[in-house]
Amino acid sequence: MGRLPVPTPTDVVEALLFASDVPLEAERIREVLDLGDVGEARALVDELRARYDASSQGLQIVEVGGGYRMVTRPDVAPWLVRLARARTRARLSRPALEALAIVAYKQPVSRPEIDAVRGVNSDAVIENLLERRLVRITGRKEAPGRPYLFETTREFLVAFGLRDVADLPKVEGELIVPELAAVAEHGQAETQQDPGAGGADVTTGG
Repeated sequence: MGRLPVPTPTDVVEALLFASDVPLEAERIREVLDLGDVGEARALVDELRARYDASSQGLQIVEVGGGYRMVTRPDVAPWLVRLARARTRARLSRPALEALAIVAYKQPVSRPEIDAVRGVNSDAVIENLLERRLVRITGRKEAPGRPYLFETTREFLVAFGLRDVADLPKVEGELIVPELAAVAEHGQAETQQDPGAGGADVTTGG
């Protein structure tokens, strides 16, 4: 068996972007590849981006949040949504959708802040969303008790056909997640025991 070809620096950058679940900064790429300066790192990313743009692949390299990410092209989103639906067949309760909408629009957000918007205890629904990998813990808030902060995940973006949270509809007043019905009722919730994963089910992604 012949020896495998040695990966080029551009190949390494491709692997780094694929493995990273957060935007990868040019300085971090420079450090990992032991490059002379960040200009060399950006040049490698540009070379990789040109390679992707010249092909018919379903992926692309974008600059977001101060770094670079490997993401799917917008025109393949319908198939990703079908995959997410077929794979999970997941159903979310109305309370879970309420909490998910709040996280999506206010992230990073703590559980006490989610409770304050909804008017109910959100422990059960947040646990549900964590288990479904629709939200994740991103740190702690500098506040009494240092509560966890939550944000949405790549799985959330895929499930709702979004490239980035910036693609969420711009709304005022009510919080609405694309393709989810009756999420905006959080504003009228009364203080009560949260039913958690129970209640009326709404299918993820419509």
